[in-house]
Amino acid sequence: MQNASRPRVMVDMSATLIHHGHIRLLKKAADIGDVVVALTSDEEVKRTKGYIPELNFDERKEILESIRYVKEVVVSPWLITEEFMDEHHCEFLVHGSDNSNHIRKERLVMFPRTEGISSSTLRERVLDCLIEMNLDAKPNKASDKVARFLIESIKKEFRLE
Repeated sequence: MQNASRPRVMVDMSATLIHHGHIRLLKKAADIGDVVVALTSDEEVKRTKGYIPELNFDERKEILESIRYVKEVVVSPWLITEEFMDEHHCEFLVHGSDNSNHIRKERLVMFPRTEGISSSTLRERVLDCLIEMNLDAKPNKASDKVARFLIESIKKEFRLE
């Protein structure tokens, strides 16, 4: 049962790889009110970021719903409008300092992003771990050189350089 004295606040995210920066933002949002996560659909991520998320929408939704700071998760477009917020009875939009939504300042609460972490950073860490695990320290073999080339190409494709 919803507490009528607490506002509903929306936090929009794609959360393709969920990390502690997301948790910190959700915790701050929960200090303000009951959190409704506006979760970007797989199609919107593909259209906007150019790739299919590592975790699909249902997986991301399940994880977010298990976080104690989250009351509800709804599918959302890439950009949030005030009409979308109103449709979900949310008074405020909580976002990191990289906000690109066109929401009136009196309805927008922004927090600094967590330094040193993003889904892109996690992707780069995974690639670096693959290099460590699978390549010799000295890339003398042709296969090592090909592997390094492919990994660098992947980093460029996902803008991880």
